[in-house]
Amino acid sequence: MTCSKRLQVGFKPWAAAARTCQLYEVKYRLCRSTGKMSERGEVEVTSSVNQSSVTNHTEVDGLTNCDQVGTAAKLFFIIVYSLVFLVGLLLNGFIMKFYFCRGHRQASSSIVVYLKNLAAADFLLCLCLLLRIINYASSTVAVRLVYCNFGSILFFLNIYASIMFMCYIAANRYLKVVRGTSGTHILQTVQAAHIVCTVTWVLLLAMSSTFIILSFHTQKPLTSDPVNCEVIHSDQLIYFHKVMHGCACAVFVFFLVSLVFFYYSTSRRVMLAQRSQPASSSSKKLVKSHRKILVLVCVFCFCFVPYHLVRLSKAFLWRYCSWRKVLYYLMEVSIIMSVLNICLDPLLYFIFCKAFRTRLSQRLGSRK
Repeated sequence: MTCSKRLQVGFKPWAAAARTCQLYEVKYRLCRSTGKMSERGEVEVTSSVNQSSVTNHTEVDGLTNCDQVGTAAKLFFIIVYSLVFLVGLLLNGFIMKFYFCRGHRQASSSIVVYLKNLAAADFLLCLCLLLRIINYASSTVAVRLVYCNFGSILFFLNIYASIMFMCYIAANRYLKVVRGTSGTHILQTVQAAHIVCTVTWVLLLAMSSTFIILSFHTQKPLTSDPVNCEVIHSDQLIYFHKVMHGCACAVFVFFLVSLVFFYYSTSRRVMLAQRSQPASSSSKKLVKSHRKILVLVCVFCFCFVPYHLVRLSKAFLWRYCSWRKVLYYLMEVSIIMSVLNICLDPLLYFIFCKAFRTRLSQRLGSRK
């Protein structure tokens, strides 16, 4: 008879002791079945922990090997980024001089306000591209820390600033086509454009500031030269980075759908105008506005859609080592397409801003 049964035969005050005894018997049987009460069991636990530690180190080394990039690929990306940087700096330097010189400080229309902010975002993106080039060219810890904590977030901040300002321009043209001669919409006023641009910059700067502050407060201690930014960033920062990119992708999808809607609506409006009054001046103006929106949509889709498609694929396939290098190269190519935006946006300034076209014609005419 076990101790619990002997106690249960006795008086009621012994009931609590019986329950305690039963509990110890259950624990004893469990410990005997798992073998964890002996010293041999303790050794097994220790060896299990050591084996887990070795496995974790092996996984980390494997992921590091997956992230290794060839010298030829690095050289290729450095050359391409450098060419884009030089062309973008030249074009955007001229545009910044035009928009922010004395004669053009006061915006005459809402479209000029958006174009000015787009020019500023492109110029800043061009400067951030220089940090990306230096990060590729150098493998020092100091350069990697500066890029991972500052350069990467500011780089993508200006990419999304360009995305948003391009969509504001498309919305402005859409309102002009749809409303026609029925008056100026409140969102087409210069004051509204200034408010929209200010709110946009504040939101983007708030997100980037949060990222930078978190990166400094939660940075991992470095034991070797970091291969990529994930080695430096803490788990909290990586999680925040994923949330931030998820929100950014949702914003991109919203703006992409809006652009398609704007283009479809203006196409229908132009089609109806051409059927009713094909030779009228208003019909010709609508056709011009429609072409402008088409150019903007083409630049937008070429520059930004591939990046977000690769980003979506990366979210699901990055954990597999066999896909990591493929996704890495696809991501770099899509980023190159995104930064080509700084070379293609001057085409938008030429199309949407009459004053810019006039100034450029005068500059070219004076050289002849």
